[in-house]
Amino acid sequence: MIGPFRGAWGVVPPHETGGGEGSLLRLAAADPATAYARALALLDGGGGVLALRVAGLAAKELGRLDEGLAFLHRALDLADDVYTAAQVRMNLVGLLTARGDVAGALAHAKEAETVLDGPDADRLAANKACALARSGRLDEAHDVAAQALPRLRRGHDPAALNGLLTNLGLARALRGDFAGAESALAEAIAVGEEAGLRHQTAMSKGNLGFAMARRGDVPRALRLYAEAEPHLTGERLAQCRFDQAETLILAGLPDEARPVLLAALEETTANGYGCDVADGFLLLAHAELAAGHPEQCTEAAERARATFAEQERTGWMLLAEHVLLRARWASGERSAVLLRSAVATAERLESGGWVDAADEARIVAARVALSLGRPAGHLLSSVGRASGPASAQIAAWHAVALERSARADRKGAVAAVRLGLQVSEDHAEVLDALDLRARASGLATELAEFGLGLACSPRELLAVEERRRAIARPARVRPPEDPERAAALAALRALSVERTADTARGGAVPPVLSREMADLEAKVRARTRRRPAGASPPRSAGLAEIAAALGDRALVEMIAIGPDLHAVTLADGLLRRHRLGARDAAARETRLLRYAVRRLAGHDGDGQALTALADAAERLDGHLLDPLRADLDGRELVIAPTGALHGLPWAVLPSLAGRPFTVVPSASAWLHARDHSGPADGHTVLVAGPGLRHAGREIDALRRLHPDAVVLDGGDARAETVRDALDGASLAHIAAHGEFRQGNALFSRLRLADGPLMVHDLDELAVPPRVIVLSACDIGRADEGDAVLGMAGVLLALGAATVIASVAPVRDAATPEFMSAFHTRLAAGQSPSRALAAVARPLGVAGLLCMGAG
Repeated sequence: MIGPFRGAWGVVPPHETGGGEGSLLRLAAADPATAYARALALLDGGGGVLALRVAGLAAKELGRLDEGLAFLHRALDLADDVYTAAQVRMNLVGLLTARGDVAGALAHAKEAETVLDGPDADRLAANKACALARSGRLDEAHDVAAQALPRLRRGHDPAALNGLLTNLGLARALRGDFAGAESALAEAIAVGEEAGLRHQTAMSKGNLGFAMARRGDVPRALRLYAEAEPHLTGERLAQCRFDQAETLILAGLPDEARPVLLAALEETTANGYGCDVADGFLLLAHAELAAGHPEQCTEAAERARATFAEQERTGWMLLAEHVLLRARWASGERSAVLLRSAVATAERLESGGWVDAADEARIVAARVALSLGRPAGHLLSSVGRASGPASAQIAAWHAVALERSARADRKGAVAAVRLGLQVSEDHAEVLDALDLRARASGLATELAEFGLGLACSPRELLAVEERRRAIARPARVRPPEDPERAAALAALRALSVERTADTARGGAVPPVLSREMADLEAKVRARTRRRPAGASPPRSAGLAEIAAALGDRALVEMIAIGPDLHAVTLADGLLRRHRLGARDAAARETRLLRYAVRRLAGHDGDGQALTALADAAERLDGHLLDPLRADLDGRELVIAPTGALHGLPWAVLPSLAGRPFTVVPSASAWLHARDHSGPADGHTVLVAGPGLRHAGREIDALRRLHPDAVVLDGGDARAETVRDALDGASLAHIAAHGEFRQGNALFSRLRLADGPLMVHDLDELAVPPRVIVLSACDIGRADEGDAVLGMAGVLLALGAATVIASVAPVRDAATPEFMSAFHTRLAAGQSPSRALAAVARPLGVAGLLCMGAG
């Protein structure tokens, strides 16, 4: 349960027959702005109760809640009979609920339902369902909506039917009935579209997005929000943005969710939408918790709880207690007091109908109990592990694994870990965007770490680690064309050229240019994340399959377990497990070594840097490879690092000097690269980017080796031209300035004639080059840990066999001779890894690595 039950609950307008003022009530649902203007015109001409009601309903939809309430109170004062007054009260139910006066809304509903009959009674039921839900009485809300639905279906009021179906769909989504929610909301959309109710249809689409996000289909949810948002105004627009923020939290992007949340909170506060303000603070608490800020989470949750109390929304106060409980756990509290609080909170949540939140509270209780050495099985016996958000299912399986392990049931604990990882894998299958997949795999990090700790044999250890790594790395197919995304990338390229020109002239980048670039990057991310998945994650390879493919090579897969670094080696079909020591020590030495390599890329006569490099390389060699020496026996290596070691310039380690090796995201990724590479008989592409002093000389030397190559230099080396030339190539070589974007790796780039070729551009490749050499600074670096997001990592995920790229700066002057020697050996038939190892390596290219099949 990520947060409050968001979504835009439908406030149902009446649908009165006849022309004139009566038609305005239909228009209030279809086009609030026009209805508002016409109602005001009627009021200027002496219009009565009906015009006031239309003005009130339309004003509420346009973000003018106080004004809308004033119109309705005037209408109530002017009502000259009991039935007309009851109709006004029906409208007041919706507006008072939005204000946060749920008790007042339900009081008006109670008074009106003794008077209204027929279709009006059903419309009132729909608005009452909204008020009940926002007070936290969810079962009552569902029942009221379900009872009115058959009668509204037989009637002739599409606006009322649309609103009721929306409320019913949201109630079902909260109960975890996502199929039922989708059915009701799809019907609401169909009803709204047929009746031309643009505003209400958009609201229904946004709510279907909310339900799909809860089900785990983030791309579909984001597509629905994008379709809905242009047609929403006022409170509905703010609610849609709250829903988008929740979806980002569910997708593991709380830092992106926070600014969306804060902007929507500011708008709802300014316009008096009290219910949304309280819900927004609760959602902000979840964002802070997901971002690892339990103190800020507590502050936001306390504000939400206080606001719920003011609004007498006691059911929602339970959700504030729920997130406060989780914040206490996240802050490190492990006390008997927390255990009792968690059990009591779970019981209250279940009584209030918040089933998923109750399960999460029980999981916290079980984790606390286990940490105190107390039994926890009884706390987990009723926890659902096959429904709810993926994060909750994974947490449940993790708790079960912990409980079984505490009872010395290792076999049962291992099974629970396997089932939890399966949930993570299933969740990732619907995601196409690589950054979302990386975050999805992060949901199971703690569970996977526990599974690694349970593994006794090297076979078990490798199996868990391979499954963990595979979740974030899809077997990709070409995504559907997206002209808007392509246009955003082209515009971003043009602005990047402006930025480069400003920087070259010694001036600062204008703030407006920076904002435009940030907006375009956000658009590219958003369009990418909306795409449906093109393929499922590749299965984890079996041990026999890997061993057979290795032949005379040896696999070294490094695995972090708690504070320690371990390795599994596989050679001649034999698996062995090794403890390598503290991973913090390896990470520290890696940072020192990288710093020395960067210094030496600029000046190889730096004596201090040379000493630092030699010392760090010697220590790392002893730390990482010396313990494995007997198993490696001079073989060619396939190295699958972990964590910071993905950025290590491995070639500088003494044990690897002159030795062929390749670096891969995982053993399964190596097998995928080896077995699913591009054509061996395709064309060759040689590219020289601008502003690189020796790029022309480098490409000229390679042209002599490949006289039939497609050569793109000068003005011909344009980003889209280069990208298209890469498609289906057997060999490609790009010499250009490179830039790795820390924290935003999918916008890492190679500078070309008309601007950068970015990682996002590579999605358009149907068949990436079989072997691609990126002669550029830092372009082999990656983000997101073992997901290995970056240009080299993405090329491998897309299907390239081998990528040669540097994880450190490259000295331009050192590359022509080195690359010429490398390509000469490659043309003579040597594999990329052997060709790279055979060439004498100057310090200016120390960071170049062979990645992939090798």
